[in-house]
Amino acid sequence: MRYDFHIHTHHSYDSMMKPAKILQIAKKKGLNGVVICDHNTVAGGLETKALNTDPNFEVIVGAEIRTTAGDITGIHISEEIKSREFAAVCDEIHAQGGQTILVHPYVDHDLSLVDFDKIDYIEVINARASDVNNELAIILAQKYGKPMVAGSDAHLYDEIGNAETDIEYESHTPIGTRKLKSARKYDQTLSQYIKAYKMGKPMIIIQSTIFLIKRLLSGK
Repeated sequence: MRYDFHIHTHHSYDSMMKPAKILQIAKKKGLNGVVICDHNTVAGGLETKALNTDPNFEVIVGAEIRTTAGDITGIHISEEIKSREFAAVCDEIHAQGGQTILVHPYVDHDLSLVDFDKIDYIEVINARASDVNNELAIILAQKYGKPMVAGSDAHLYDEIGNAETDIEYESHTPIGTRKLKSARKYDQTLSQYIKAYKMGKPMIIIQSTIFLIKRLLSGK
């Protein structure tokens, strides 16, 4: 079964995606399930799960929490995570019967602060991360013997399904990952414009515009 393990909705400060359309696109792309993990809230996951009426499609409720060590995603949870300290966040997730994912470990993380005994999965393919960072994540997962997952980190509709995790039907555990498509050069910049609009921070618009121009001129 094919799952996208990293999708944001309009409940994130940098996305405008509506749950109903996420479900429509995910099913059209042949996915069997999605993880909805908005920034610091389970609201998007709960909304998406409530809208899903397809017994053959699974919505996993999650939240991507900004911790003292970097972003940690909790999945199979239903209540808000209150702490922001790494160990306490992991403990809150596990107390709900959930599981922890160290997402994009080489983007905005201090891995020296990560207790890998508290990590259940490592995201080794993130469609918004560089190939180098994804390769390093694979090495990290192998080092600690952690199961690997993949996700698009979609903030925009056309990003959904850019990366997938293969789930074994009987055990419902991850058995493979793949990236189908890298995020476009300006996808992250567009989500920063959304962030600026929703948070009322014009300086982010200026910074994002400069970043976008540099990327377009460099061709990278």
